Formats: sequence, C-alpha cells, structure tokens
Amino acid sequence: QVQLVESGGGLVQAGGSLRLSCVSSKSIESIAVLGWYRQAPGKQRELVATITSGGGTNYADSVKGRFTISRDNAKNTCNLQMNSLKPEDTAVYYCNAAYYIGYFLYDSWGQGTQVTVSS
Repeated sequence: QVQLVESGGGLVQAGGSLRLSCVSSKSIESIAVLGWYRQAPGKQRELVATITSGGGTNYADSVKGRFTISRDNAKNTCNLQMNSLKPEDTAVYYCNAAYYIGYFLYDSWGQGTQVTVSS
C-alpha cells in the first residue's frame, strides 16, 4: 500500500505563494494518477488538480492559471505550486494516489496539510 506524507502548508497573506509537497513511500512511476484535493470547514472535499503518469494535468476552474501540479519521479514526490492565493483557498489540502495492483484500482490519502490565506 502506498503511504503519502504532505508538507508545505502554512499561513500566508492574500496574493502570496506556497508550495505543497507529497512524498510517496513507494515509487510513483507506477502510480496512475496523483492528485491534490482540499476541504474547507463545512464543505465537501473537492478536487484541486491531478497529474497522470504520462504527465497529463487537470485543474479545478477556481485554480486554473494560479496553481501548477508536477511530479518528480526521481524523488517520488508530487508538488503543488500555489500562486496568487486567495482567502477562499483556505482549506486542508490532501494528496491522493490512484494505483493498480493487478487488475484492481486502489487509492491512498495523506493526512492533510493546512493552508490558511489571510485577507
């Protein structure tokens, strides 16, 4: 099973930047999709961005042009660069990995990292 550990959260002023990192316990070369999700208080968890093993990316409309997802296979890491942060980006951010074992698809979640954007 893949274990994920996020880091890089914190408190930042509106307009600032943060870089989140997610380190996998196993090689990410075999992970089909890596993604970042977020959950604000009182709201459902929502997709922020995903990246496939082939490098294809997908972003929520609310973060397009501001956030960039990337993966570093050599370091087994998935990063989320967040620029031009807004107070509405405040949430706990979770890393997710979707991977196959045989014919079965599994997914793993990290413990989350808090991002707080002050106005």
